[in-house]
Amino acid sequence: MTTHGPVMPVWSCGGCDLPWPCPTRKRELRAEYADAPVSLALYLGSYLVQATEDMPWTPAGVLHRRFLGWTRETALPPPDVRNTDSSASPTTRRKR
Repeated sequence: MTTHGPVMPVWSCGGCDLPWPCPTRKRELRAEYADAPVSLALYLGSYLVQATEDMPWTPAGVLHRRFLGWTRETALPPPDVRNTDSSASPTTRRKR
């Protein structure tokens, strides 16, 4: 069990006192929900609803980025720049 849980109603991290979810908890959640990104979004969405009730003065966009915006950030591999002609079949792209 993590020590990086939310401290409500201020929504700070119980482990490091940063705004929750903190970087450590984000890493833990990414690992825990690696095969279930929709479940992660639903889980964090429920916390977002609670946070909007506890912090009505905080702009909605700020809370959305804090609770949900980071969930879609992924490190995508760079595109294959060697093969830019996607219409050619694999056999016609090979040098003969």
